[in-house]
Amino acid sequence: MLPAILLALSAVAPPCVTATSDCTEWVKPAGQTSLLLVYRSYPLETRNENIQRALIFVHGINRDADNHFRTLLAAAFLAGGLYDTMLIAPRFASKSGGPGNENGNCGDTLAVDEANWACETTRPDTWRTGGGSLVDGALNDKLTSFDFMDEIIRHLARKDIFPNLKEIVVAGHSAGGQFVQRYAMSNQVHDSAAVPISYVVSNSSSYSYLDDLRPTASALPSTVAAAAPRFNPPPPKLPQLAFVPYPDAKNCTAFNNWPYGLKERTGYAARLSEEQLKKQLVSRSVTYLLGEADVLPLGVFDTSCPALAQGPTRLGRGLAFAKYMNEQQGAHHTSVVVPFCSHSQRCMFTSDLALPLIFPK
Repeated sequence: MLPAILLALSAVAPPCVTATSDCTEWVKPAGQTSLLLVYRSYPLETRNENIQRALIFVHGINRDADNHFRTLLAAAFLAGGLYDTMLIAPRFASKSGGPGNENGNCGDTLAVDEANWACETTRPDTWRTGGGSLVDGALNDKLTSFDFMDEIIRHLARKDIFPNLKEIVVAGHSAGGQFVQRYAMSNQVHDSAAVPISYVVSNSSSYSYLDDLRPTASALPSTVAAAAPRFNPPPPKLPQLAFVPYPDAKNCTAFNNWPYGLKERTGYAARLSEEQLKKQLVSRSVTYLLGEADVLPLGVFDTSCPALAQGPTRLGRGLAFAKYMNEQQGAHHTSVVVPFCSHSQRCMFTSDLALPLIFPK
């Protein structure tokens, strides 16, 4: 007689394991006509009793969801999670242009009714920050990138489709890490999903601070601070203070504006008050997954003054923000540094330290 697990597995189709159109599906929020393409290992609308967890992985600045889906497949294979994990890699496509785009690379080919997003790095209202979709060049704040993530989570939380789902992990690397940090703070489905959700923010270029405090060199390990010649904040009156009201606000007037802070928010995050956003981020399960060698300005590194106010490198900014959330805001967030990894999602998410975070047992 076959073991029960093998009998259960034989009752459903095997996982889809190629980053081709055969492994894609369209997601559409109720009442909308716009669509979002997702790569997924199992159909979203087919009952599957074997799925115990879901892992959603948000791509980086190049919007290469297919490549991130391959990383998910590799990680799932290493973790032994191909058959009991729903793997999802959404694509936030962009066909916009103008100054500040990623080296001119905002020219995706869009399918009929496929949602379109701003991707220019200088804008506060892109797909990375829960910005509204673009319709004939105008923003539609009633349908944001975070609304589509809400819809994906609602799909996963349906007990008639995934009756044994026990946890959802939302992860993102680089620009995807920016997305996940702001989504963890602002989403309104976290509690209503009735499934525990955790968030993994990896190698983000910036974070949304909750007040006007910013790190000093004392917030960082000495080796990290020493590796950052451009990070020269004025010293606090008491040198041991790790966080102080940002002392250069006069010259960097946008340091606390969205998405670096909570002022002048746009899109999805503007629907909630500052107090709601603070309460939600503090209470939610967030891990900052950081590359030990992510200390170079690679991959469209944010060198704006609001970003430099947060630290010298992606490693430094992540360590400082985790410390800030725990020591200044009373959160219980976690930071994990992956040895030898630089700005590589494949290195990060197939590492021995990352696998227990994204495939929790």
